[in-house]
Amino acid sequence: MAYLYLSFLLVWFLSKSFLGEAQLNDQATLLAIKEELGGVAGWGDNQTDYCRWEGIRCGLNHSLVERLDLSRRMLRGNVTLISNLKALKELDLSYNNFNGRIPSAFGNLSELEYLDLSLNKFEGSIPVELGGLRNLRSLNLSNNFLVGEIPQELEMLAKLQDFQISSNRLNGSIPHWVGRLTNLRVFTAYENQLVGKIPDNLGLVSELVLLNLHSNQLDGSIPKSIFAMGKLEILVLTQNGLTGELPEEVGNCRGLSSVRIGNNKLVGTIPRTIGNDTSLTYFEADNNNLSGEIVSEFALCTNLTLLNLAYNGFTGIIPPEIGRLMNLQELILSGNSLSGDIPRSILGCKNLNKLDLSENQFNGTIPNKICNMTRLQYLLLDQNSFKGEIPHEIGNCVKLLHLQLGNNFFTGSIPPEIGRIRNLQIALNLSFNRLHGQLPLELGKLDKLVSLDVSSNQLTGNIPPAFKGMLSLIEVNFSNNFLTGPIPTFVPFQKSPDSSFQANKGLCGEPLSFTCANSDPADYHHTVSYRIILAVIGSGLAVFVSVSVVVVLFMMRERQEKAARSVEIEDEETSDQPTIIAGTVFVENLRQAVDLDAVVKATLKDSNKINNGTFSTSYKAVMPSGLILSVKKLKSMDRTIVHHQNKMIRELERLSKLCHDNLVHPIGFVIYEDVALLLHHYLPNGTLAQLLHESSQQSEYQPDWPRRLSIAIGVAEGLAFLHHVAVIHLDISSSNVLLDADFKPLVGEIEISKLLDPSKGTASISAVAGSFGYIPPEYAYTMQVTAPGNVYSYGVVLLEILTTRFPVDEDFGEGVDLVKWVHGARARGETPEQILDARLSTVSFGWRREMLAALKVALLCTDTTPAKRPKMKKVVEMLQEIRQN
Repeated sequence: MAYLYLSFLLVWFLSKSFLGEAQLNDQATLLAIKEELGGVAGWGDNQTDYCRWEGIRCGLNHSLVERLDLSRRMLRGNVTLISNLKALKELDLSYNNFNGRIPSAFGNLSELEYLDLSLNKFEGSIPVELGGLRNLRSLNLSNNFLVGEIPQELEMLAKLQDFQISSNRLNGSIPHWVGRLTNLRVFTAYENQLVGKIPDNLGLVSELVLLNLHSNQLDGSIPKSIFAMGKLEILVLTQNGLTGELPEEVGNCRGLSSVRIGNNKLVGTIPRTIGNDTSLTYFEADNNNLSGEIVSEFALCTNLTLLNLAYNGFTGIIPPEIGRLMNLQELILSGNSLSGDIPRSILGCKNLNKLDLSENQFNGTIPNKICNMTRLQYLLLDQNSFKGEIPHEIGNCVKLLHLQLGNNFFTGSIPPEIGRIRNLQIALNLSFNRLHGQLPLELGKLDKLVSLDVSSNQLTGNIPPAFKGMLSLIEVNFSNNFLTGPIPTFVPFQKSPDSSFQANKGLCGEPLSFTCANSDPADYHHTVSYRIILAVIGSGLAVFVSVSVVVVLFMMRERQEKAARSVEIEDEETSDQPTIIAGTVFVENLRQAVDLDAVVKATLKDSNKINNGTFSTSYKAVMPSGLILSVKKLKSMDRTIVHHQNKMIRELERLSKLCHDNLVHPIGFVIYEDVALLLHHYLPNGTLAQLLHESSQQSEYQPDWPRRLSIAIGVAEGLAFLHHVAVIHLDISSSNVLLDADFKPLVGEIEISKLLDPSKGTASISAVAGSFGYIPPEYAYTMQVTAPGNVYSYGVVLLEILTTRFPVDEDFGEGVDLVKWVHGARARGETPEQILDARLSTVSFGWRREMLAALKVALLCTDTTPAKRPKMKKVVEMLQEIRQN
């Protein structure tokens, strides 16, 4: 008995000694890591309990380090020392600047279950030693510079559930053994250089939930195996060379929410089993060789928000059953061989904001009730055989941003009611039809319109001077009509090429080569009518009499109105106050300080308005507690807010927890009627646009290049983080960059992509157009907001910072914006120095060198080819290197 007791004491003593030694080793290792990385915020010295340091979690009884989280700290240095933490189960080094090879010594961390090295600069091949991590459940090596093939040794990771290697430079094929990982749930390998076929056993033995392989060079067919277990929820295979048909087994996955198989070489028909996927919200199969009819079974997918079958070989009609999709927001069927009429049933899709039927063979008429789809923002019917008159009811589509009716057989006159569509921005195209009559004066009210094309019709009369009201106009085309008279003096007209006015025998004046002064006045005698003169005189007399009567009445009632005015105002404040449907404050210590009624009241007064953006209007709201808020009233939300409150609240709560210093976080919301208000902290220094284009023009302005560079880096870091968490920003502009008291930049409007985008910010977004001057060139034909498009928009902001010029300026010349002006400098014989703001670049050689380096980054970002633009993560690295050097 004594022997057993002594043995027990010996074992206990040895184990305690070992534990104590291991603890000392862990502490020494952490101190060495801290020194190697040049300091880690939140880590103390050897006198403090390392288990309480930020990002560290120890095991039971404060023993050994089991979790190390150094993510999002922009650290750099050698991380090999971490391999000495032998008890480590979770290691997260993501979103830093670590470079070099991934340490092979990480393969000695035998207890490791979670390893995240994503969003760094690791290079070389994936270490084969990682195959020794037999307990590993999650491996994320995405967004690095890794090369070579996927190592065979990783086959030993039998417990692996989450395998992510996307956005690297890996080549070779996807190994067959990936399909034998029985626990695999998530596999992403997109944006690499992978070739060959998708393994035909992938998904056979594991409950695969997410498969994303887009932007590789894969070929062969989509394997049936990925649908075998019926658990697949997200499938993304776009931009490969896949062939064959979409397997019927796709209908096995009742939880499938997103299918993106566009830009491949797929053939055959859409299987009718697609109707079994009742959770489907997003189906994109554009730019393939699919054929047959559009299957009516899509109508069974009642949650469908986006259906994109563009540029295939579909024939027949649009199934009337599509009109049952009450949640449908985008229907994109362009570039097929569809015919017939627009089904009247579609008019019941009240949430539809984009209807693209262009480049087909439709031959019906536009329904008079087309605007029953009250949220419609894109109506693209060009290049078909539509006939009849354009219905006057088209003016009820007041939310339209883009109207394309060109290349059809429309007759009659242009409805003046189009002038009521005051939101029309991107384009109004009525060209190549059989329209006649005069140009309606009402079109001059379209003050946001950028492009107007009425060419190749049978229009008569003059170009109304009222068209000068189109203040945003950049492109016009009146050619090939029967227009007469002088071209109005209006900068967009005179800066247009003469081809925009040619083939109108009666037109004269700039930009045409012949002037009106050389023409016979008799030619225009018919434009002066005695009836018109008499009518004007009569109208003038009538107006004089009417005004006199009104003045007398006004004087009689003025005293009564003054007496009643104070009472009316008081009544309005009480009776007109809307009823709040829902609202909350996410930040607990602010709940007592925020009065939601006061928030609503502040947004009802124009005097509180501080900014008007593409998607929202911002107001300053002073709470009774003294707290000042910025309140954002969303546009284009309508009843969707009320119907999907819970979803909206979840998204806002999640966004409020996004941890990044360069993002504006929502701190609460209010919903009343069909209005949504988002609450933010008030930032006193306004926007970057105000700093560049207002403050810098003041006489007391001091050159501020270091501040501008810091702002550029901060904005880039904020956007890189958004892309990391799969959020695509919808409206990057200098007006949406806010500045705090220390001029730290915060990117705003981040909520919009989640609240307006049917694909949750990760795919096609066409509900909105962004801000003019910042929209990437590819948007005109893709109507998609993408990560490369974000990079372009950021590049415009960076050019603004460097040049202190507006994105769109008449000084650039005909059809030239800031990007074209900068890229065209060499052709004009200008040096890069002539592009920069001389008030900054001439201060010192160091500033000029930094600005020229930043200019190179801006030029890369604004490349016309999306694939050539760097990722935002790379932009951050380049700008940080400029500041460090």
